[in-house]
Amino acid sequence: MLYLRNMGMDILKIVAGLVGLIVGGEWLLRAAVGTSNRFAIPKFIIGMTVVSFATSLPELIVSVRSALAGYPDLALGNVMGSNIANLGLVLGVVLLFTRIQVSKSFYQSDWPMMFIASILLWVFIQNGTITALEGLALVTLLILMLFYLLRRKERAVFVADDLNTLLSWPKILLFIVFGSAFLALGSDLLVNGAVNAASQLGVSERVIAITVVSIGTSVPELAASLVAVAKRENAISIGNLLGSNLFNILAVLGITALIHPLTVIDNTLLDFDIYVMIGIAALLIPLVFTPKKMEIYWRDGLILLVVYVAFIAITIN
Repeated sequence: MLYLRNMGMDILKIVAGLVGLIVGGEWLLRAAVGTSNRFAIPKFIIGMTVVSFATSLPELIVSVRSALAGYPDLALGNVMGSNIANLGLVLGVVLLFTRIQVSKSFYQSDWPMMFIASILLWVFIQNGTITALEGLALVTLLILMLFYLLRRKERAVFVADDLNTLLSWPKILLFIVFGSAFLALGSDLLVNGAVNAASQLGVSERVIAITVVSIGTSVPELAASLVAVAKRENAISIGNLLGSNLFNILAVLGITALIHPLTVIDNTLLDFDIYVMIGIAALLIPLVFTPKKMEIYWRDGLILLVVYVAFIAITIN
């Protein structure tokens, strides 16, 4: 009876934590875009920087909290699992409802940058630790890539209509205060609940991070993508999800490692998870170029979903 009660409390903490992260991330996103609009910053810059970083805030807060609390596998598993979920789950679900025309930037910059970041993470993690120096290298690469992206002519980035309205300064301040509070509280509840649940179930933090935590922190990307599909927003592209994965590796893990070096505890992260993350990224190439060049649709989405479900099934078992 006590076991069930404790497990129920842990599940409640996880759910409440995820809700806090989603709400807090959304409010901070609105505050950031509202501030950018107040200063008349061009929309493409908002999309490439503010929106991309804001949707990665849940992963960043959870990873930093996990590392500082002594649970590095939660931080690493969260990022790897989120990157796999972005392509396998989010893109897979979106493709069930719409076709996506893939632009030239896919093979010119978006995919290569994301893949290079993934390989760099693989190189850094081979010795079982991401050091502060390696974290600095990731953040430096992020800055260089941001400069390149902002200079690129094609800037098709989805920004929801309701984020384009001009907010008053009091509203922006309220969004910042309450958004930050919800992110802080949500991350604390999620990390605490996830660690306790892993202990109760007799599984590693890595399993909880790869499944529950990573899916939860990918909810903003899934929600934004589905809203774009519902509104028939032409700006939605595969590049947006690749950009999110790029931020997860370079910004989330880079900043986390700068604050606290990450040491792998569960070697499955090294032996399996990172290869799945790289593999599902590599899978995009044949999907994009066959059978119809530069277009992906429901069959491709089904393949991605099958791969993701298989990965989760293997992880759980």
